[in-house]
Amino acid sequence: MEAYKQEFVRFMLECNVLRFGDFVTKSGRNTPFFINTGFYRTGSQLARLGSYYAKAINDHFGLDFDILFGPAYKGIPLSVAASMEISREYGKDIGYSSNRKEIKDHGDKGILLGTPVEEGSKVLIIEDVTTAGTSIAETMPILKSFGAQCVGLCVSVDRQERGKGEKSALDEIESEYGIKTASIVTMSDVVEYLDGNEVDGKKILDETLKKAISDYYKQYGVK
Repeated sequence: MEAYKQEFVRFMLECNVLRFGDFVTKSGRNTPFFINTGFYRTGSQLARLGSYYAKAINDHFGLDFDILFGPAYKGIPLSVAASMEISREYGKDIGYSSNRKEIKDHGDKGILLGTPVEEGSKVLIIEDVTTAGTSIAETMPILKSFGAQCVGLCVSVDRQERGKGEKSALDEIESEYGIKTASIVTMSDVVEYLDGNEVDGKKILDETLKKAISDYYKQYGVK
């Protein structure tokens, strides 16, 4: 596993973004792990997060696109942080754009904020975690209405579980919209790293947690 992926797993734990316990996902599944990017709360944390996204985006998609689109609300800081780090690390000036939940009817009017999305704009969507593809279903019609070309979707963690059918959520998105998807890490990466390493002198992935994760994927994993 690449060094930056190992660093990212430790970073998620450090920021309390990756947690283990008993949680319920938005789709109603009881899960032993939860990822909440809302816990990246400081400037230094967002800069590091943006750097990890920048590395994954460059590795999987290259930089031949115009705009990073972050669906409201969590996608907004992600698009800003990643576009700043792409500029700093790779010297490519990428615009950021996001949608508003409510259309603004005064001043800077419209449904979008940030870089204008125009006919022919090449847009990469950036998100935290995708389980059911709900925000993508909301985002794609917006991009299409402006005549933009969506080149792909990058998330922080691929949970590698079924979406609405038998495929993973990211595979469903690829099939439905004809776009490429990628992540900084997968849950397989997370489990592999934690199974062989302690974090701050502690063994995170004990046998009880390992079994809980295994049982979860037996029920919700991709067949």
